[in-house]
Amino acid sequence: METNELNASHPTFNSQNQINSLGNEKSSNTSQPTILTQNVNKAERKLSLLAKRKLFERKLKLRWILAISCLPLFGIYTAFGIAPQTVVGNVATSHITEEIDLPEAMVSNEEVAQQFWYKEHVRRDDTLNSLLSRLNIRNRDAIDYLHTDNIANEIASSLKPGHQIESQVDIEGNLISLEYQLDSDQFIAINKTTDGYAASKIVHHLETRPILKSAEIKSSLFGATDDANIPDSIAIQVAEMFESEIDFHHDLRRGDHFNVIYEGSYDDGELSRTGDVLAAEFVNNGKVYRAVGFRDANNEMHYYTPEGKSLHKSFLRSPLEFTRISSGFSLGRFHPVLQRLRAHKGVDMAAPTGTRIKAAGDAVVEFVGKKGGYGNVIILKHNNGVNTVYGHLSRFQADLRRGKKVAQGEVIGFVGMSGLATGPHLHYEFLLNGKHHDPMKVALPKANPITPQFKAAFETISQQMSAQLDLLGVSNIAALD
Repeated sequence: METNELNASHPTFNSQNQINSLGNEKSSNTSQPTILTQNVNKAERKLSLLAKRKLFERKLKLRWILAISCLPLFGIYTAFGIAPQTVVGNVATSHITEEIDLPEAMVSNEEVAQQFWYKEHVRRDDTLNSLLSRLNIRNRDAIDYLHTDNIANEIASSLKPGHQIESQVDIEGNLISLEYQLDSDQFIAINKTTDGYAASKIVHHLETRPILKSAEIKSSLFGATDDANIPDSIAIQVAEMFESEIDFHHDLRRGDHFNVIYEGSYDDGELSRTGDVLAAEFVNNGKVYRAVGFRDANNEMHYYTPEGKSLHKSFLRSPLEFTRISSGFSLGRFHPVLQRLRAHKGVDMAAPTGTRIKAAGDAVVEFVGKKGGYGNVIILKHNNGVNTVYGHLSRFQADLRRGKKVAQGEVIGFVGMSGLATGPHLHYEFLLNGKHHDPMKVALPKANPITPQFKAAFETISQQMSAQLDLLGVSNIAALD
């Protein structure tokens, strides 16, 4: 038996082999994690090398960009470095004079002459000379022409506050052209000619379009219209339209408001005059009143409710355009002059001396002259047993006489303080069949509604005006919100 066989068969040798086999298995198991660790380390080193390489490449690009951007600076620096020193010592100079022929247009006196335009409005205390002074018209030829020419001298006699006048003059004040407003659309034009001056009357074609305005009552009707830049003539029309529904002396409340649409005539885009009220809405103490204007066959404006009921009364509530009641109707009033109780069978309307007084309705003049405490007085006789009395006048309308027919709204006299009066006012009485009634409370008969032949035309206008009033109302609500 060989030795190896003997060793293999020996129990001690067999156990040693078993131990070695177990050791080899154990060493193979521990070597696997070591290989994984080595692989991870290799991967990390590769990633680190890639990151460093990318960082290097980025820095390299930035260096190239910086180097390229610095090239212009190096060029400038090099240019200054190699440029020779500039000689700033004595340099020979010489003067050269040449004549230049200018174009004829540049030396023409007519082309370079300065001209000025002036625009003024006539003031209450203006004269023709004061106007010419403000317009810088100084040459005697023009001033003499304005005083002597048959057409031009109308300017001096027709100066009205608010009318506009325009002039064109040169630097020495010589008049070149002038235009004065005689009426809303008629003007006097004066132009310089080779023979002096020429004057003529011209007509401007005005553009008429509606003006929409709103106002709120804070203290008075005229205060509200002034705040809204609404002319007084429009305020008076509004008061007359609604005077049968609203007592403008007592019924106005703070916060009342109204919308109005009226005519405006424009000359070259500038408002020249205002005309009739086309429609209006008045909200008094929460109650809404509306009026729509409609012209009849004679082109006279009348006012109706949107449904066609007339707002026109047979009598005006007040013979003055707008005023305040200084003393009301009373059966027992302490008379300020007589110093005793006495019935006051009319109303006193305070107004400045010279305020126009209108006939309350169509009538015939029954009396005009002086009568006791009334002073200068007018008595009108109307239909249906009605008489009206107008006392304490300063003067009468020039052509007023007994028996003359007057129309409603026609001026018959002017406010004063003749007779037993302590201040300028109108004493107004209303008599029905010889019995006195309070003029501010007596029921006034209404006129007829719109006639059937004009009903369709009126309804078209009423719808248009009502839509515009609605629009104004919505605009006011939006403004308040």
